[in-house]
Amino acid sequence: MLGKGVGGGGGSKAPKPSFVSYVRPEEIHTNEKEVAEKEVTLHLLPGEQLLCEASTVLKCIQDDSGQHGICGKLVCTDFKIAFLGEESTLDDNEPQFKNKLIGENDITLHCVDQIYGVFDEKKKPLFGQLKKYPEKLIIHCKDLRVFHFCLRYTKEEEVKRIVSGIIHHTQAPKLLKRLFLFSYATAKQNSTATGPTHQTVMFDTIKDWHWELERTKGNIKYKAVSANEGYKVCEKLPAYFVVPVSLPEEDISCFQGRGIPIWCWSCHNGCALLKMSAFPKEQDESNLQIQKAFLDGIYKTIHNPPYETLKTEDLSNSFISLQEIQTSYSKFKQLFLIDNSSEFWDTDVKWFSLLESSNWLDIIRRCLKKAIEVIECLEVQNTNVLLIEENASDLCCIISSLVQVMMDPYCRTRFGFQSLIQKEWIMGGHCFLDRCNHLRQNDKEEHQRQLSLPLNPNKSSPKRGFFETDHLIKNLLGKRISKLINSSDELHDNFREFYDSWHSKIVDYHGLLLPHIEGPEIKVWAQRCLRWIPEAQILGGSPVAIMNKVLEMMEEVQSLQKKIDEKHNSLMAPPLDGLSLLRKPARLSSLFPFALLQRHSSKPVLPTNSWKTLGDEEDLAKQEDEFVDLGDV
Repeated sequence: MLGKGVGGGGGSKAPKPSFVSYVRPEEIHTNEKEVAEKEVTLHLLPGEQLLCEASTVLKCIQDDSGQHGICGKLVCTDFKIAFLGEESTLDDNEPQFKNKLIGENDITLHCVDQIYGVFDEKKKPLFGQLKKYPEKLIIHCKDLRVFHFCLRYTKEEEVKRIVSGIIHHTQAPKLLKRLFLFSYATAKQNSTATGPTHQTVMFDTIKDWHWELERTKGNIKYKAVSANEGYKVCEKLPAYFVVPVSLPEEDISCFQGRGIPIWCWSCHNGCALLKMSAFPKEQDESNLQIQKAFLDGIYKTIHNPPYETLKTEDLSNSFISLQEIQTSYSKFKQLFLIDNSSEFWDTDVKWFSLLESSNWLDIIRRCLKKAIEVIECLEVQNTNVLLIEENASDLCCIISSLVQVMMDPYCRTRFGFQSLIQKEWIMGGHCFLDRCNHLRQNDKEEHQRQLSLPLNPNKSSPKRGFFETDHLIKNLLGKRISKLINSSDELHDNFREFYDSWHSKIVDYHGLLLPHIEGPEIKVWAQRCLRWIPEAQILGGSPVAIMNKVLEMMEEVQSLQKKIDEKHNSLMAPPLDGLSLLRKPARLSSLFPFALLQRHSSKPVLPTNSWKTLGDEEDLAKQEDEFVDLGDV
């Protein structure tokens, strides 16, 4: 089996664990025969091509007993990296649900974040042409997965081919038309659909926008226009979009689409959510006067009947900056990219402190809070809301999408949510290529992604801790200090009454849905979020997991009843027909329905030794680490 590598030493900072792998040669040959006898087929999508492959590769798996390897084949296509191995499962049946595009051991090329190699027990980032090839390959994914592949028993020629191929196809600059999307679209046959309600609306025709206007009853005040057909006005705007009926189409081309209020969605009371690209700040005086007159006309248009009143939200100046989001997510991501269970348990004791210091959950909270503010204007104040941003394609996408998911039950359906992403993000012009660096054209030398972001000034993050509550602050610090802390954030929120009133009512799942936005009420995923160690897997990722637990309890009741009947020499209780066949013996993880968790953990959720060290003198942050109520999962 693959041996574990553990770091030692007595300094203030523990050294990183090593990556030594110990596998007996006879085990490798045995696994080779087993894989050869039962080879796993590589499934290729339309237009997908196999580029390189390597046999006798070990996928390293970490569990309580250490590390062990599964022998198989590692392949790289123009779409994904895939490991083909015959993993031992507790159930030979095909999973009830699975991803139609990728499997549990597949990594799409655009999902690869960092690639590392292990040379003589040392971990180094890999990029460019290599003079020496590693004995172990570690792939960090953007979806927070970590894959370890041992290449020690792979032929040298295959190691060179697979490592060079993976590095080249995940890091080398690409041309736009070389992306797999284009070859897939060419090879994939168009499927027919019965109607917009039974398919994803692509919003690439003016008919789709007419349908959306009719669905939301916004066609009285707004109209779909084709002024940007062929993207002749602005490449950042969709070919077709919706504007107020009183806005002349010729005005759209005056400023290349900037300063034009674009309709996103209409509420049941007739109020609408709109977005607008801001004018450049550095302009000469004459242009500024022209732009000001143009905007004044726009605002007067929306203020006049039948548009009700208008409230503007300048997200570029009064909200989170993109740099702040990028920095926070980078810190948050590092909490998950760990290499072994020792490092996992070392960080688990202070998990909540590390999570709070990343500021990521607070950014989520601020986005949800801003969305609820917009909803309060639309729902209670009967006011139109206009979101303003430099290009209206980053923060506008976030807020408008959250508002529609909370207010529109159609957007909470599968096709409705896919249509929402298509409308607000794809056709809305979000810069996926720049933000996600899909073309790999702006990497630094050490393979750190440098995102292309607008030059917005950094906003200072709130001083208040994410896991703190008003009640705790008042008890611990007193009312006078709590007023100072809360004055800039909570006490002046005019939507508080609306928010509290909604949460005091019975939830209508087919109407408006508001999330909890208080720190402790934003439930942290059970067992400290999803990390690659099996101990950190969340039990259950869907309602099917609840059924699984119910069936387990019913079987246990049946077993106890059987023992009671036997003790009293009575007839055996009739079996619960069909129940045993429904329950899957494998544990369900948070990746369900796309993956099952076969490995059981004996580790505690909270390290037992940490409970003894807690006392009244501990500060709030440390107490929160261990005593935060996670609630029901």
